[in-house]
Amino acid sequence: MRARELGLKIGLLAPGDHDAITDVQGVQVGHTTLISGEGPLVVGRGPVRTGVTIVVPHEDDPWTEPVFAGCHRLNGNGELTGLEWVRESGMLGGVIGITNTHSVGVVRDALVAHAARAHARDSVFWSLPVVGETYDGALNDINGFHVKQHHVDEALAAARSGPVPEGNVGGGVGMICHEFKGGIGTASRRTADADGGFTVGALVQANYGSRELLRIDGVPVGQHIPTSEIESPWDAEEMANAGGIDAAPSMGSARMGPGGGSIIVILATDAPLLPHQCERLAQRASLGLGRMGSIASHGSGDIIIAFATGNRGLARSATERDPRAAVEARMLVDKAISPLFQAAVESVEAAVVAALLAAETLTGRDGITAYRLEHDRLLDIMARYGRGPRARAS
Repeated sequence: MRARELGLKIGLLAPGDHDAITDVQGVQVGHTTLISGEGPLVVGRGPVRTGVTIVVPHEDDPWTEPVFAGCHRLNGNGELTGLEWVRESGMLGGVIGITNTHSVGVVRDALVAHAARAHARDSVFWSLPVVGETYDGALNDINGFHVKQHHVDEALAAARSGPVPEGNVGGGVGMICHEFKGGIGTASRRTADADGGFTVGALVQANYGSRELLRIDGVPVGQHIPTSEIESPWDAEEMANAGGIDAAPSMGSARMGPGGGSIIVILATDAPLLPHQCERLAQRASLGLGRMGSIASHGSGDIIIAFATGNRGLARSATERDPRAAVEARMLVDKAISPLFQAAVESVEAAVVAALLAAETLTGRDGITAYRLEHDRLLDIMARYGRGPRARAS
């Protein structure tokens, strides 16, 4: 169930047809989900609760036809590779991968290998893929390195437009959001026709936040479902690492204080933005996270990339032997960009809500359980503040 199916409306703008990042024409998403084993942690064997998510920026060859892009760091305790070249060139030259913290390297290398195979006719091919991570070690055998190259290839092969699976899928399998089960979420918002009728889509891998800070549509939901009532998986992890649950070996914690954890945000738009405008759009994702209750704590890796498909046919890589010395590009005028900022804020907020609503209760290593945000309970809380169908019914 998604927010609108539950009668909840996030923001003022209308969503696209699928309320997903794939509402930006040409964008595709694919997942590989890895779930196996149960019981005590045995490094290298499991339990496994992880995966890979791939976002493809357009339907042609993203490795040789870049799109304008920009990025933003809200808090930097995390990783999104390739951003130095995005900042330098203002372009995204390939697909984007998301996985767990200790699998960034293998996903990056697998994407390079995939691109190199696709361009084997060229004597030289180089790539600096964009790959992000959030920590799933509370539920997953993160030091077992279960993500392999073929899992990346499978996610690429599975990439599709249209509806996007959410929650416990792909890189989001082992994620925790506001101390509930988190994961992958996506949403989109469309500006009014008078403002260009552009679409902004967001996809998040949500793994951040304290329970008491969680807000949905302005309602302090987390304060009504304290961890004393629905246990936090972070608390269970700390107990396990201290030997309280089946004497599990210590792995350390990635929470690092209230509000810890991480989130990767990918924004896409069909508006004709230049790189500096993409960076401005990426900055606005921070406001969407703030509306959910993020404080971008010291232990959080909150990293955002935004790309725009409104300019196509940009200069191709040298391996494609593009003879052009210049290409034409369009730019949205500054006075027309504010509606896009609103769409970015609302789509990010809605994408995090989508991750929470789609996620299912999951038990991982050492019996640690991340509990879902129960929809029925949520609707009751929202009604107290005049939100949702139960408020209207009364």
